[in-house]
Amino acid sequence: MHVIATAGHVDHGKSTLVRALTGSDPDRLEEEHRRGLSIELGYCWTSLKGAGEVAFVDVPGHERFVSTMLAGVGPLPAVLFVVAADDPWMPQAAEHLAALDALGVRRGVLAVTRSDLEDPGPALRRAREQVDRTGLAGMPAVTVSGRTGAGLAELRTALTDLVATLPTPDPTADVRIWVDRVFSVRGAGTVVTGTLPAGTVRVGDTLAVGDTSLRVRGLETLGRPVSEVRGVARVALNLAGRLPVDLRRGTALMSTERWHRSTTVDVRLRGSGLPPAQPVLHIGAAAVAVHVRPLAEDLARLTLDQALPLRVGDRALLRDPGSRNLWGVGVIDPDPAPLRRRGAAAARAKELDAMEGSPAMHVVARGWVRRSHLARLGVQIGPLAAGTIEADDWLVSAERTATLRKRLAEVVTRRHDPLDPGVPLAAVAHDLGLPSRALVPSLVRQPFRVEAGRVFRREDDGLPAALAAALTGLRADLRADPFAAPTADRLRELGLDHRGIAALARAGRLIRLAETVVLLPDALDEAMIRLRTLEQPFTTSDARRALGSSRRVVIPLLEHLDARGLTVRGADDRRTVAQR
Repeated sequence: MHVIATAGHVDHGKSTLVRALTGSDPDRLEEEHRRGLSIELGYCWTSLKGAGEVAFVDVPGHERFVSTMLAGVGPLPAVLFVVAADDPWMPQAAEHLAALDALGVRRGVLAVTRSDLEDPGPALRRAREQVDRTGLAGMPAVTVSGRTGAGLAELRTALTDLVATLPTPDPTADVRIWVDRVFSVRGAGTVVTGTLPAGTVRVGDTLAVGDTSLRVRGLETLGRPVSEVRGVARVALNLAGRLPVDLRRGTALMSTERWHRSTTVDVRLRGSGLPPAQPVLHIGAAAVAVHVRPLAEDLARLTLDQALPLRVGDRALLRDPGSRNLWGVGVIDPDPAPLRRRGAAAARAKELDAMEGSPAMHVVARGWVRRSHLARLGVQIGPLAAGTIEADDWLVSAERTATLRKRLAEVVTRRHDPLDPGVPLAAVAHDLGLPSRALVPSLVRQPFRVEAGRVFRREDDGLPAALAAALTGLRADLRADPFAAPTADRLRELGLDHRGIAALARAGRLIRLAETVVLLPDALDEAMIRLRTLEQPFTTSDARRALGSSRRVVIPLLEHLDARGLTVRGADDRRTVAQR
């Protein structure tokens, strides 16, 4: 399916032209028929030979319904721009054209209607002169009469050629549907409509509205129930769940946990001069009051009155309701850092210039960021820049990495404790202000190393003299009997307190089985040799006799072997040596 919006001044024949193309009336409301103008958005569709199904979003042309018009054209990539042959160039035509230009709509067809009432030549020349000043310059033009049908064949051909130029949306893209109608259906409940620009929606899917999850109970497109629909498409969704009280036009339905909801966004502006301090932001079908903080001549920070799911590259517009002036908006960063220092705005403007069109600069600007968060912002990082590190979904820029490595050396040196060699990864991450300890190992370079969850210096390989002497004494005690673990009193005589024992255990110089039960590391191999000689399974008493030791030592030793998978404890408290 393809979806095209109409645009143009009130009473220039947009609805009549859509009715002639589709055979359906886009004006659904009784008041619209009574007043002879479109008030709400209308939807009709037809099948064009060579193009397939084409839906039209018919928007109101009256100046009082500009917000409704913007809700209709906002999500769409193409337009049928309508002017009347028997009218001069009108204000709403100019405003609609300016809005389309600001929104970045670059594909369309110009239709001069009522060619049966007036020579369409002058109107076509006036419209062409205005259109060619915008991004729609050069779009094909057709003269037509919705009443007599003259020119309809040529218009259908032009529309067929138009949709052939439209890009094919990604069916796997994240879903974002800007709701443009909300109503209730007897026996079904709440139904919303909108345009699905890309991605796929299925019956049974869960979509998010803010922090609320809703299930798609039913799905229609072009008046037909379907189980699945791919963008671009006009869709009606029957929603189930606890509906938010503020579900209305402008609400976004989105893939769960795939979008960042922005309240602050940095943008590039297109238009004459700077917008007022408090204009209205229009994107999709949403209209939100914002506060504008200029950063440079054509760059600004917008603070939104309500959070919206925005991504890098989104096109929107700012509108001053008083003057009706418009400014195009291109989103550069939907999640910028606060501006706190003097001169921060000017520095940020230079940063935004660099970020535009360069995904890697989003990592540089943030220093570190999760790759998954960048995906929610619409930033797809390709090959990483030289020096960038990646760990556990985190990316750290080369510039920040160099700084962190210098500081890491300072942290580990400052925290050095001879009796407690190495610094825990969590402590290093805390001192460096890192968001995750998983980043620390990627920062470590010689002469530092990571071992057993700690960062060591090269000089940490040697033991302090007091610990070395205590270890020598311990080895002497255990030389003749490797399982005669010294008592607590003997450990104190050797000069081994809690910190000393912990330091030797971390260094791999001894095995700590309990608070004051220690053996040398090679005792484990000797224990396994002796236990394999026993009849399997064996009891604790069997093990005690084989090892020639006491229950004080044997019980924690067997538990240690169990934990390492070297022995297997049975339900009857007997053990078997694990098969290797």
